Amino acid sequence: MTTQPTVPAVTTAATTTASRRPVLRFVGHYVEMVVAMVVGMALLMPLTPAAWAALPAVHALVMAADMTIGMAVWMAVRRHRARLIVEMSAAMCAPFVLLLVPYGLGAVSGETLMLAGHVLMFLTMLGAMLLRRDEYAHC
Repeated sequence: MTTQPTVPAVTTAATTTASRRPVLRFVGHYVEMVVAMVVGMALLMPLTPAAWAALPAVHALVMAADMTIGMAVWMAVRRHRARLIVEMSAAMCAPFVLLLVPYGLGAVSGETLMLAGHVLMFLTMLGAMLLRRDEYAHC
């Protein structure tokens, strides 16, 4: 009976770094989009002061639009295809639009509309990115 020597698995730092790179790009892209949303909201908010003092539904829709514009501009700067920009814009606005129904029926308050809309917006953005993870993990 002969015993063959086992070769220890060699994991180099370069291999580990290379395997993490797409994940880091994906996360970095998500963070960039969140920053672009905040910048868009901060820059566009002064242009619509009446909306910020209006009913919660109007406030929510204008804020979602401001954030979506900031994100869409940044995606265009990063040279994403128009289809991806439209998909991400829809993913960002959909939660607020859908929450208008329970808000209009009196089932949720304006505060719940804003809070739930934001939480769901971040989740739907992540979902849109995961559906096209190769697009969002590239350089």
